Amino acid sequence: MRRRVFLGVIGGAMAWPTMTRAQQNVVRIAILSGDITAPHEEEALLAGLREQGLVEGRNLIIERRYAHGRLDRVPEFARELTELKLNAVIATCTPTTRAAQQAFGSLPDSTPIVMAAVADPVGQRIIASLARPGANVTGLASQADDILPKKLSLFKEVLPAKATVAVLSDQSSDVHPNMWRTMEPLATGLNIRLVQVQAGRKPGQTSLPEAFDAAARQRADGIFVLSDEPFFFARRDEIVALAAKHRFPAFYGLREFVDAGGLMSYGESMRTAYRSVGRYIGKIAESIKPRDLPVAQPTAFELVINQGTAKALGITVPPALLALADDMIE
Repeated sequence: MRRRVFLGVIGGAMAWPTMTRAQQNVVRIAILSGDITAPHEEEALLAGLREQGLVEGRNLIIERRYAHGRLDRVPEFARELTELKLNAVIATCTPTTRAAQQAFGSLPDSTPIVMAAVADPVGQRIIASLARPGANVTGLASQADDILPKKLSLFKEVLPAKATVAVLSDQSSDVHPNMWRTMEPLATGLNIRLVQVQAGRKPGQTSLPEAFDAAARQRADGIFVLSDEPFFFARRDEIVALAAKHRFPAFYGLREFVDAGGLMSYGESMRTAYRSVGRYIGKIAESIKPRDLPVAQPTAFELVINQGTAKALGITVPPALLALADDMIE
């Protein structure tokens, strides 16, 4: 079962036509990623660029800088990119967007930065507002924080009546502390007890296996993995394997975790997000300033359930929840 997922933006600005730019005008962009962008995400980006008349190897040059989960290398990559004459930089998440801002500056005439999916960019002071982002940053804002109530209520459907849920957060995250604070009152209303377990990528921080061991010691009935951090996305296979090892039902914000064997997810389609990035690049290539391009938010989300994982955990997913699923993996 699949339903198409679309992204909307204030004022309908995403309904941009295919470009008719002269083929001799070569556009040069960069992708700055804390992970290695998943193949389907890059395919979606390239498709979105083609819709704007931009074809790699013909009138488009792409500089790829992937940190493979080594976020300490992202600032170095960003500084390296400043030596190139770029039309725009695609930043895939909060840490890469901040690194790009620090390297390229944040003045209106600085190199444009296009966000692929950043949680609460206004609250994080990355942009001034969704409608008028200001300066040189535009793109797509995820609603990972706004849909937390929905995520937790969906997870509740496969948990015991009085459940303890371990919330896995990144120790270095700028957005996870606020997500944690948002979840606490929501959990009370659902009769869920939350415990926080943290993991980090820096020396001296808690490892992922240690975080899962901590959840087990606190007798968690499930794991809720917070979104918008490349560290977790880069280590999604390990996170899914640890959940299976401890026999934890686990809830994620992106379907890529469920494709890797996780139980269930609810969130935006990253394919759709990356394809939409191409539209921003197209407008910037037409000399439209980022400050004049409203930041988009997803208007639809997908619920994905892995029935094979549910069976392995001995979980019977309620029929009503199955009926809501946009996709089921057997």
